[in-house]
Amino acid sequence: MVKFTKQFEGQLVPEWKDAFVDYSQLKKDLKKIHMFTNGVEKKPTETSLIKTIKSSLGKLSLFDNKQREQSRVIQIHKKLASSGSNNDVYETELLEKIADDTDAAKEFFVCLDMQLNKVNQFYKTKEKEFLERGECLKKQMEILIELKDAFKQKQANGESTQESKEDDSISCTISCEDDSVRGRTEEMQLQESCLEDLKDNGVESLESLRSEEPIKINNEDSKLTTVSGRVFSCQGKNVKIKIPLTNPSRTFSAISYLINQSSSKKYGPDGGNKLQISKKKLSHAEKMIKGALTELFKGLNYLKTYRNLNILAFMNILKKFDKVTGKQILPIYLKVVESSYFNISDKVMILSDEVEEWFIKHFAGENRRKAMKYLKPHHRKESHSVTFFIGLFTGCFVALLAGYIIVAHLTGMYRQHSENTFYMETAYPVLSMFGLLFLHLFLYGCNIFMWRKARINYSFIFELGSKNELKYRDVFLICTASMTAIAGVMFVHLSLLAKGYSFRQVQVIPGLLLLGFLLILICPLNIFYKSSRYRLISVIRNIVFSPLYKVVMLDFFMADQLCSQVPMLRNLEYIACYYITGSYATQDFGYCMRVKYYRDLAYAVSFLPYYWRAMQCARRWFDEGETSHLVNLGKYVSAMLAAGTKVAYEKERSIGWLCLVVAMSSVATIYQLYWDFVKDWGLLQHNSNNPWLRNQLMLRQKSIYYFSMVLNLVLRLAWLQTVLHSSFEHVDYRVTGLFLAALEVIRRGQWNFYRLENEHLNNAGKFRAVKTVPLPFREVDEED
Repeated sequence: MVKFTKQFEGQLVPEWKDAFVDYSQLKKDLKKIHMFTNGVEKKPTETSLIKTIKSSLGKLSLFDNKQREQSRVIQIHKKLASSGSNNDVYETELLEKIADDTDAAKEFFVCLDMQLNKVNQFYKTKEKEFLERGECLKKQMEILIELKDAFKQKQANGESTQESKEDDSISCTISCEDDSVRGRTEEMQLQESCLEDLKDNGVESLESLRSEEPIKINNEDSKLTTVSGRVFSCQGKNVKIKIPLTNPSRTFSAISYLINQSSSKKYGPDGGNKLQISKKKLSHAEKMIKGALTELFKGLNYLKTYRNLNILAFMNILKKFDKVTGKQILPIYLKVVESSYFNISDKVMILSDEVEEWFIKHFAGENRRKAMKYLKPHHRKESHSVTFFIGLFTGCFVALLAGYIIVAHLTGMYRQHSENTFYMETAYPVLSMFGLLFLHLFLYGCNIFMWRKARINYSFIFELGSKNELKYRDVFLICTASMTAIAGVMFVHLSLLAKGYSFRQVQVIPGLLLLGFLLILICPLNIFYKSSRYRLISVIRNIVFSPLYKVVMLDFFMADQLCSQVPMLRNLEYIACYYITGSYATQDFGYCMRVKYYRDLAYAVSFLPYYWRAMQCARRWFDEGETSHLVNLGKYVSAMLAAGTKVAYEKERSIGWLCLVVAMSSVATIYQLYWDFVKDWGLLQHNSNNPWLRNQLMLRQKSIYYFSMVLNLVLRLAWLQTVLHSSFEHVDYRVTGLFLAALEVIRRGQWNFYRLENEHLNNAGKFRAVKTVPLPFREVDEED
């Protein structure tokens, strides 16, 4: 039987952990009472027969007498927290001696009262927040339904048949509104600090408030208002529509909108400011409301779980108290708990039923089963076959890798100044590229395992759905299966060379291996984790076009991973050049290094990850207006300058360039270490309860954090190899480079865990368990 403590900790909402009943502290207080009671020897000891007779007589007594006897033990007072507050506060008064240690009993009930008051206060706060969201979403649904009815009326009237063939739309007029980035920043800060802003501004995410484009609609059945701002009047309601600039098309449309605004100022109110609100925009607004309803329903379910688990916690701790002290406190105190606000309020249940009804009616076509797939998605069950295949592929990989190492040793492929230079220049880059890639993937699987053990909700942080969320077993399966295929192909390739086949005959094998993995990545069939593959492709697209796409956590997290995979990207660029230019047919492996523009492209690849990450910081500063993003941008600029001086030093090995490499790399390393420890990991807090760490730690052993900081410092100094030119005896320099690149991947793997730990603690500190989805419509007053 699973202990209640494990069941309680396993089912609670991780981001709300501090708001739940502190069951472990109550158990500690109860343990003090239990230890003192057991330590005191009682002179008279009752036999079991006497106890049985007493209990039987107690049962025969009247219930009223029993209740009066119990009520004499404790008395619970209910009063207001303050004169201007409606919050109830409970205080327990001990009317008689409950345990041998009265102070310990008082301490227990003080803690118990504090937990009950905390639960009530948190429940009221969250209930108020979700009710405001529900009221706002109800208004959004009404506006959406009115707009959809307007489209249906237009289609029924059969207006402009030629226009309807292209796209049905409602004519609209845009008026000028000057919204500065700084002004929208102030609006974001107010929304984060005050719950009232959820009512005034609608539920809008912090990142998207600044990048939204309100426009003004003029329906044929409605009258265009003359208020200042981008507002449309729809059946007597003045409403703003805001579409976040999350992709390039909306960004370019916003730019064209600004151009139209400037032209409208020059040519008058009727010059060039007519636009169309198409079905496409209305469909996007519908998707935004659908996502907001899903998140609201999730939050309401979390609040139900919060109530049920806390009731169970109070019940269990009171049972334990009665067992230790021999008193009947459970019926008295549990009656107060059951009559407290968080248990008797039914507003959450009513709103949950309403949200479910809205979703079924408007987004699922009256199909409840279809609606539940969105509102309550079922996670895939982990299969034992996955574990079996992980073990199978691991064994195959170890055997094939051992065979490859033996053949490579016998043929002397990896020795320095070997005659088999052609192999190291052509086939080895493929092997090292895949090795680094899947080492990174394996460490990511280890990260997922550690995040789950530490109760870090990584799927919420990365905004992963149930379809594209990979479990750690899935990651290990992909990793072991891929590495088995790579080791097998490279073993066959090297064996054929050892048997006397020419490089021309077998050189196409590494290229086919790379092409096979590329085809699997873009395969449109629903196999090999299609949703996860396509999500990866979309993230890579967002990174490459980072200034144009709205940056979310997953995007810049993946861009940081690419910053640790520069050697892999350089190998990929070289292999692509080698096979695309046809050098594999002529066996001219030095062509890509002789041609100037290919050589310059290879150097440019070293800068690209830092450039993409810098552009993401610029976009986040534009969206959020926080100067910390500009400071973070400077970190990646310093990394690019350090990389540039290294490239220049490789071309011209002079003392001047060497000094510049040391200076720039030292500055970049100090910059990066500070950001790693202070910003990304949240450590080095001098006022912390844990010296030079932070107050809250997910891992119990503090020494792990200190060791990780030292390891991160050592691995950040890998650039010294550029200056020292150290290499192992009789080992090719490419193998040394692969070893150093693998150390950087390992450093990034440990960085990932602490980065998400800090993000989770930030969410928990603000009790963020559900996303705040931006809403498209905002109702305004006529005076606005």
